[in-house]
Amino acid sequence: MKVRASVFASFILICEVIGTALFLRGFFPVPVKSSFSSKSKLSDVPAEPWTGGPHNSSRLPQPLFKRVVIMLVDALREDFVFGPNGRKYMPYTRHLVERGSAHSFVAKARPPTVTMPRIKALTTGSIPGFIDVVMNLNSPAMLEDNLIWQAKTAGKRIIFYGDDTWVRLFPKHFMEYDGTTSFFVSDYTEVDNNVTRHLDSTLKRDDWDILILHYLGLDHIGHISGPHSSLIQPKLLEMDDILKKIHGSLVSKEAEGSLPYLLVLCGDHGMSETGSHGGSSEAEINTPLVLISPAFKRKVGMEKPGTVEQVDLTPTLALGLGLPISQNSVGRIIPGVLEETSLRDQLRFLHLNGHQLSCLLKDSMPEYEKEAGFEQFRVAEKSHGSWMKLYLEGNTSEVLTNMGKKVLKQYLEALAAMSSALGKQLGKYDMYSMIAGMVVVFQLLLLLLLAMPEALSATAEVDLPVLPALLSLPFYLLCLLLASVHVLVCTSAESSCYFCSLSWGLVFAAVAFSSVMFCMLVSMATRHLPLGPKIPGKSPSRGREWALSELDVLLLAGTVGHTLSLAASSFVEEEHQTWYFLLNTLCLAVFQDVCRKYFREQRSSGDEDELFLPFKEHHPSAYPEAQIYSERWLALATPPFTLVCCRLLRSLNQTGVQWAHLPDMGHWLNSSEHRMVLSLLAAFSLVLIYVLVQRRCSWVSKIALALGLLGVYSYRAAVGNVWFPWQHAGRNVSKGTVEARFVYVFILGILFTGTKDLLRSQISTADARLKSRGLWEIYSGLVLLVALLFRAHNLPVLCCCLLIQTFMAQFIWKKLHYDAAQTTIMHYWFGQAFFYFQGNSNNIATVDISVGFVGLESYVEAPAVFLTALSTYAGPLLWTCHLVCYLSSQRDRSPVAVGHGCYCLALLRSVPAAAYVVLVTALRYHLFIWSVFSPKLLYESLHMLLTAGVCLFFSAMEQNHGSSKAEAAAKT
Repeated sequence: MKVRASVFASFILICEVIGTALFLRGFFPVPVKSSFSSKSKLSDVPAEPWTGGPHNSSRLPQPLFKRVVIMLVDALREDFVFGPNGRKYMPYTRHLVERGSAHSFVAKARPPTVTMPRIKALTTGSIPGFIDVVMNLNSPAMLEDNLIWQAKTAGKRIIFYGDDTWVRLFPKHFMEYDGTTSFFVSDYTEVDNNVTRHLDSTLKRDDWDILILHYLGLDHIGHISGPHSSLIQPKLLEMDDILKKIHGSLVSKEAEGSLPYLLVLCGDHGMSETGSHGGSSEAEINTPLVLISPAFKRKVGMEKPGTVEQVDLTPTLALGLGLPISQNSVGRIIPGVLEETSLRDQLRFLHLNGHQLSCLLKDSMPEYEKEAGFEQFRVAEKSHGSWMKLYLEGNTSEVLTNMGKKVLKQYLEALAAMSSALGKQLGKYDMYSMIAGMVVVFQLLLLLLLAMPEALSATAEVDLPVLPALLSLPFYLLCLLLASVHVLVCTSAESSCYFCSLSWGLVFAAVAFSSVMFCMLVSMATRHLPLGPKIPGKSPSRGREWALSELDVLLLAGTVGHTLSLAASSFVEEEHQTWYFLLNTLCLAVFQDVCRKYFREQRSSGDEDELFLPFKEHHPSAYPEAQIYSERWLALATPPFTLVCCRLLRSLNQTGVQWAHLPDMGHWLNSSEHRMVLSLLAAFSLVLIYVLVQRRCSWVSKIALALGLLGVYSYRAAVGNVWFPWQHAGRNVSKGTVEARFVYVFILGILFTGTKDLLRSQISTADARLKSRGLWEIYSGLVLLVALLFRAHNLPVLCCCLLIQTFMAQFIWKKLHYDAAQTTIMHYWFGQAFFYFQGNSNNIATVDISVGFVGLESYVEAPAVFLTALSTYAGPLLWTCHLVCYLSSQRDRSPVAVGHGCYCLALLRSVPAAAYVVLVTALRYHLFIWSVFSPKLLYESLHMLLTAGVCLFFSAMEQNHGSSKAEAAAKT
């Protein structure tokens, strides 16, 4: 069965996306959880140790607190409270920390540092799986054992105001609630006012036991303008005043002889130097935890905050309220909370915590008895029993006290060891699903490689032996073998497996697909391998064997070298350096080719005119010598100009990990004192974007583009990034919703005009110029959308992207007659480099989610996800779409050039993706697997999905080209 190269490449990428999704489902582990479906109950509480006693008592200590108020400030960094600016940002809180009855800690959050997984950690005490970063956009109801469920079951009355993620996670758990949308990051005022407006009336009431407040404004400010914004201090002072109001109300209602209150100030995660979060930097994982209660000793001065894990708050609150600890909690009680209780109660609290951790250890680790923490707990439990015997006998000597302190220390060491062991385990990998996905991805990659001679041939068609494979005996034998393996694995697996949970219809389809792929691989290998080194030419204009040029060697070595570099965590963290180096080397190699063409070959051939003409059919007299001379020097200037642009863009946004904290031009431009410079730069960039893009558009699209770019500047002025000449300095900053929607109208108009021209070129007339104009108009609509989504200081990135594309297309790719494969690889390299020029990295924290709400007044999931993905991958998408437009509009190129480009693009995406799948499998127990390799895996997967969509567009363009060509031939 013969298929076009573009259709074949698109099919391969779509199947690879499915295989990668199966691998991801197995790779991102299910968090450590107890196998018991029921939740913890007070009746399950273990007996108090008592050596030699007549009976064991299940006595529980009295709860420590009557009321608990949890004030969670989203993205509250620990230095906002404990740092040098703490007294300026939050003076009352700092006073309580230094002089009040409070305990202060730095609570470390585990990556991914996004809101929903952190709420899960705070309420269950477990470490959520890394895939929860994806689920953060649509949080399902929590079914596992958690603090909120335990409190509701015990009759505690809970009130919640704030982030509606809590409402989705805990439906029907709150006596009263008011949720606010957490993803509309443009709003940092009303989102907090909607919480505070309930505060006065709620604090006056006595009909609640737990009050939870989740403030989002600080997080939104971070996303908009970073941690050093002028908006940070007013917001923190607002939070400080709220805490002062709550504390004052609780103090005034404190009754003599009743249980004390507990006021908790905490953050779910921190904030990076760019204002985002999701990664594992110190600024993102370190959050303040301040526990305020009259049950604690009053401080006499500032003490260095201790360090605890964020999950330690869960058992502390549970035992403090007299509730069972959640089954899946890996946290340990904070010892300072128990300092004023009796020694017997302290030991009992630690025993309850140790018993819960030991049960989870038994259930999640087959060889739990070999764990040092488990053995330490058994020793401490026996010592506790001996201490209880002496205590109940009425022994009051100092020996009893010293013995009790020794047991206390043993318990603390055992809790630390067991909690650490459970935290390191993180979860259980689904190896069967991982291997199944990996096999599919590698089969598809091998098929793609074996099809290279045919895909890059003059016909760009691949002959797939589908029917012979389906009718062969090995196909049926493989189906039986794989089905048997599936049954064997699923019946003998100790843990649950996603692939085993699929229906038999889907499993049989997967087995049949893998079997037919294997048979096709064998057939194609036997067909191509005897050819030896003779491979048909890459370009249809070459009838000779494939001879690699110096540029081909560079492109091949660079692509393979980049793939190999992904095996090192440092290279993944600083991947932008690899692409910057490759791009600089490429520019030097192109410069060498330009010099060779315009100087050495000119002297040897003497046929100067023909060398410089863009199309051979044009008469030389149409191109005077002055124009030829200028074209020569413009071609020579293009590679150095590209190098200069790349160097300037590198200094615009610091990215990666090692130097991300250093100031860059973006920080300088975004500072309030340099707003005029940013305004002039943004205006100049938008004018230059119009000049570069409008050349290939119709007059209607030119007008729409001009008005749209004016709207982009108006939007940035409305949100306070740049100035209008007539704008008053005291003007309030708005959301810019009207201005953004104004731009969207013109974007849709340009896309509609381009689509109309594209359809007309296919249906009513076979006009290649009309088709080319339609493609470029669609591209200009995409450029206008990207200009709207980019931050003001990033507009020069878009401007340089268009400049380099224009110069390279006019003076390099066309004049040096690079074939489709070479041109595609260059586009891919530029796209990868511009991904990092934008300020992106392989850290989730660099994803700018604020762009998902440009022009929206409320959170709408579909457009928010689309706009965020488009903005993040704007660099690769712009270069890939330019490749489609360029290859489709070059009339002097072969009609199969688009097919060649699509195949090469699929190969460029498949090779690193397949290699990375193997890499993360081998390094799944690596120290940096969650902080470095896992985010990169998510980036690679989404990039493959976007590339599959672009290849489908490639395929459609090639089909249209072929049909247009057939119609033109029929007319002649």
